[in-house]
This record gives sequence, structure tokens and C-alpha cells, in this order.
Amino acid sequence: MTKVTMLNLKKNPTLSDFQKYVEELEVKRGFRDQSARDKCLLLGEEIGELFKAIRKAEGLKIDKDSTFGNISHELADILIYLCSIANRFNIDLEKSFREKEEVNKKRTWDTS
Repeated sequence: MTKVTMLNLKKNPTLSDFQKYVEELEVKRGFRDQSARDKCLLLGEEIGELFKAIRKAEGLKIDKDSTFGNISHELADILIYLCSIANRFNIDLEKSFREKEEVNKKRTWDTS
């Protein structure tokens, strides 16, 4: 029996730290060979689970056979898949976020 090495995410991690952590967990858990397409499909499933968790939290009717976690766990799963997809394309999410937000700051937003 092989001992599983524990992964550690540093305290107060940056977005880059999350991406590195996800890269390590994929190797350790045997998910590294999944394609970006596979990760996108899995991300879509997680988004559906988030929607179900929100529907439940809002008191809306849900299928009794649905499986999903709580909102915070579903959001965490989504973050894992986002990091995984970004890693597949060597995208620094923090840098991308900052660049896109600079574009967004120049936009006019209709809040009506």
C-alpha cells in the first residue's frame, strides 16, 4: 500500500498559490491527463450543483434525487476546475483578472 502524501496550501494563499496547489493535487490524485475539454465539462457539472445548492438555500423546489453539496463547497469545486483549466493553457489567473479589470474600468455600466 502506497502512502498518500498530504498536500498543503499555504496560509493566506494568493491566486497563484491556488493554481500551484491544484496542479499538485491533479498529479497526486491522477487527474493530470484529463483534457481541458474534460475539465470544462466537469466545471459545467459543478456549476449545475451550485445552482441546485442556491435553489435549496432560497427555498425553491429541487429534485429529491439531486446530489450536491453546500454553496461554499460547490464554489470551492468551481475554483478548483477554473485553476485546472487555466493551468492547461498556462494562464496566470491573477494576471488575467487584473488585465481584464483594467478593461472593465473603462466601460460604461448600465445599472438601471
